[in-house]
Amino acid sequence: MAAQQRFPARAVPDTWPGTERSRTEVARLLSRPPFTLENAGSELHHKHGIVMVLDWLEDQPGQTWQQRWLASGIEQAGSAWRPVIKQWLHERGLKAAWRMPVVGRALTTVISADLLRPSVDWLAAGASRQEVLVRSMAHSRDPRGFERLRELGSSVEDVRSGAVSAALCRSALILAAKGGLLTGITVGDVLELFEAQATVLKRMTAGTEVFYRLLHQLGALGQDAPQNLREVRNRGQRTPEELVDRYGLRCHPVRDLLVDYLRERQPAMDYNSLKSLSYHLGKRFWQDIEHHHPDADSLRLAPDVIGQWKQRMRTKDKTVTGPDGRRTSTKVERLNHRDTLTQVRAFYLDIAQWALEDPGRWGPWVAPSPVRADELDNRKAQRTRKARMDARTRERLPILPILVRTVDQRRKDAAAQLEAGRHAAPGEVFTAAGQQLVRAVVPHGTAGRIWAEDPPTGKRRDLGLEDEKAFWTWAVVEVLRATGIRIEELLELSHHSLVQYRLPTTGELVPLLQIFPSKTDTERLLLVSPELTDVLSAIISRAREATGAVPLVRSYDRRECVWQEPAPLLFQRRIRGEDCAFTDETVRTMLDEALTDTGLTDVTGAPLRYTPHDFRRVFITDAILNGLPPHIAQVIAGHQDINVTLAYKAVYPEEAIQAHMAFLARRRSLRPSEEYRVPTDEEWQEFLGHFERAQSLHRSMWPRVRHPLHPRTRLCSLPDALARPRPT
Repeated sequence: MAAQQRFPARAVPDTWPGTERSRTEVARLLSRPPFTLENAGSELHHKHGIVMVLDWLEDQPGQTWQQRWLASGIEQAGSAWRPVIKQWLHERGLKAAWRMPVVGRALTTVISADLLRPSVDWLAAGASRQEVLVRSMAHSRDPRGFERLRELGSSVEDVRSGAVSAALCRSALILAAKGGLLTGITVGDVLELFEAQATVLKRMTAGTEVFYRLLHQLGALGQDAPQNLREVRNRGQRTPEELVDRYGLRCHPVRDLLVDYLRERQPAMDYNSLKSLSYHLGKRFWQDIEHHHPDADSLRLAPDVIGQWKQRMRTKDKTVTGPDGRRTSTKVERLNHRDTLTQVRAFYLDIAQWALEDPGRWGPWVAPSPVRADELDNRKAQRTRKARMDARTRERLPILPILVRTVDQRRKDAAAQLEAGRHAAPGEVFTAAGQQLVRAVVPHGTAGRIWAEDPPTGKRRDLGLEDEKAFWTWAVVEVLRATGIRIEELLELSHHSLVQYRLPTTGELVPLLQIFPSKTDTERLLLVSPELTDVLSAIISRAREATGAVPLVRSYDRRECVWQEPAPLLFQRRIRGEDCAFTDETVRTMLDEALTDTGLTDVTGAPLRYTPHDFRRVFITDAILNGLPPHIAQVIAGHQDINVTLAYKAVYPEEAIQAHMAFLARRRSLRPSEEYRVPTDEEWQEFLGHFERAQSLHRSMWPRVRHPLHPRTRLCSLPDALARPRPT
C-alpha cells in the first residue's frame, strides 16, 4: 500500500479516440490485418463473434464503447462474465454452443483494438483467456515491444520459461487495462496488477521480480524507476509522522506531541535510533496506556495506571512446550524493558527542560516523570546478562569444531553430488558422497539446473541450490570464526576489502582485510591468516563472472533503511538471473540449517542455535584465553572501550582455580617452610574439635566476638590453617 502511494498507477481516462469510433469505423478496422486470421474458416467464425460482441455492446446504454462496457454489469460479474453475454444471446434465440467460444475470442480482439479498457481486477480474475490476449496484443498492439521482451527473457540465465511467459501475460493485461505500448507501463501499473492478482488468487504468483526487471531493461517504468522490485517495496526512511502513525494512536494531542518530540530529536540521531525511540514511546508506552485506559489524554498519569504499565513492561507471555507435547503459556521477564523505561524518563525530562526555553509549546505537557532514577539501575541486570552470555559462550565454544567439520563436509558432499549429476544423463542412476541418486527428467525446468531424485524417499532435489547453500554456509562460518567481525561487516566485505601491507623490517607482503564502514564508522585492518586466505579466494572465485570481475550489486541497510551504492560485494549470489547481496536473515537461516545437521541440542533439548554474534564472543574469548592481550583484542574487535571487550570474554571456572592456586603458591613462597608441614591425624581431629568449640563460643558471645568475616579479621585458606602449628 505504501509503495502504491509513492508510485500511483495511471488513471484510465473517460474517453479516448479508440472508444469513440463509430460502428462503421470499427467494422472497417477489425476487417483488416492485424486483426484478421489467416485461416479462412476461423476468420469467418471470428467475424460472426465480432458482430455479436458489437451488437451486445450497442444494446447497452452509453455513447462510447467504454461507457457501454461499464453499463453492462460485466465488470461486477468478474470471472463469471460469460453468463451475462450468454443470457443476452439466448434472449435473441442464439443458443448454439459454438457461439460462446467465438464470442470470447472476439472480445479479446475488441480489447486489443483499444475500443474498451476493462479494469485490472476483471482482467486479473481470468475474465478472458490470457494466452489468447497475449498473442492478440503481441500481434496487433505492440509487436516490436513483445518481441524485444521475449528476447530479453530468453537471454537471462537461471530463469524458468514459465516466468518469461508470465511476464508476457502481465504485460498484455496492463496494456489491455491502460492502453498504449509496453514502454509506457509505469511502476504504479505493475504494483496495481500485483495487488489485483494477489487479491484474486489469495497469494502472490511467482515471477514478479523477473517481470519488473525485464520491463526495466526494456526501457519502460520511467527513467527514475528503481532498478528492482525490492527497491520499490522497501520504502526507505519514514518521517516522524509516519513512524508514530504506525501504532494508530487515538489521542491526537498526544500523537502530535510525540511527532514534535521526534522531530526535535531527529537532527542529533541516526534513523535507526529514531525508529527505536518511536517504537518505545509510541507502541510500548502510549499505545499500551491507551489499550488499557482508553480515556487517557494527558501525560500526568495516576499512580495505579503507571504501576500496572510497569508490570506489563517487565513481563511477557511465552508459550512453552512440555515433554508431553502440551503447550502452556507462562509469564517471563522481558529482557529489554529497561530500554523502554529509559526512553520514557528521558521523554518527560526533555519536555520539562524544553518548557523553560519555550513554555508556550512544551509547558502544557510538563508532568512528573513516571519512572524514577533508581528504577534504571541495571547493574544487576548487566551481571545477569553477563552470566547468561558467558554460559552461552561456554556452551558453544567446545562445539565449534563440530560445526566447522559439518559445514565443510556438507560443502564437499554437495559439490561431489552436483558434479556427478552434471555428467549423468536424464534418468541415469549415479552415486556420489555415499548416496545413490537418479538424474531427474524435467522437461520444463530452468536451463542449467541439475535435478535429482532420492530413490528411498522419492524427493526431488535441486543439486545446484544445495551446493550453493552448502558453500555459502561454509564461507560464512569460516570468515566469522576467523575474524570475529559483526554480521553487518561481513555483508559489507567487498573485493576492495583485500589489501596488502609491506612490513618495514623484512619487506614481506602481508594480506590484510579492511573493515569499513563498521558499527562505529571506524576503519580497522585485520591480518589474514593462510586458512582465511584460502576461504576468501574460494569466495571470490565463486562470485566472479565469466569476465573475471566481481559483479557490482546494491545492498540494503535495514537499520538506516537506505540502499547502498553498487559495490563488488563478496557475499552475493545469483537469484533468477539477478545478482543479489546476502541479507542477515539469509545468513541466520543458513546457520540454523547447518546446526540442525549437526544434531546438537542445548540444555533444554532443543536444537542448538548459533547466531552470527556468537562467533564474535567465541572469537574474543578464545583469543584472550590463548594469550592475546585484551587491548589487542579490543583493536581487532573494533571496540572503543576495553571494558566492552572484556565483557565479551567468557569467564571460565578454570581461570579462577588457576589464579587461586597461583596466589597460594606465591604466598607460601614468602613464609617459612616449616609452617606448611603435613598435619597428623591427631592434629586434624584436634582442629575439628577446636573449630566446633570456637563456633559455639562465637554464637554465645555474639555480638561481642568479631564475626569471622569481619573486614578486620585476618582470613586464611583451609590448607593454611591446617598446616600452621596451633599455639600452645
